[in-house]
Amino acid sequence: MVLASVPRMADRPRMTLTATVLDTPDPRGLARFYAALLDWPIGTDDPEWVTLRPGGPALSFQLEPDHVPPVWPAGKGDPRMQLHLDVAVDDLAAAVEFAVSLGATVAGFQPQDDVRVMRDPAGHPFCLYIEG
Repeated sequence: MVLASVPRMADRPRMTLTATVLDTPDPRGLARFYAALLDWPIGTDDPEWVTLRPGGPALSFQLEPDHVPPVWPAGKGDPRMQLHLDVAVDDLAAAVEFAVSLGATVAGFQPQDDVRVMRDPAGHPFCLYIEG
């Protein structure tokens, strides 16, 4: 994609990213997982929509009864990951152990030594990594 020209701020409407939204068959369960993992407070808490509100852009979870987890790494015809979350940690081994204790699993394929690809309880991949 090539942008011919990016409009100047005065020439465009204000736009602010407010949240990233993950589909899940269990919004409250997945929200509790990420609230514990990230130590973020739950804001909105409805059966079909839960939002974690850390003070900046939020992480939300919406009910999708027919959610199909992506395959990592995906093969031909597999449901593909369309996004993933990167989570900086100070101790990779301890962070992996903590995430697993909350219900995450370690993905079978690990492309880098200093990153751990994990799967949340709904099957969404996320990465734990040492920042720096």
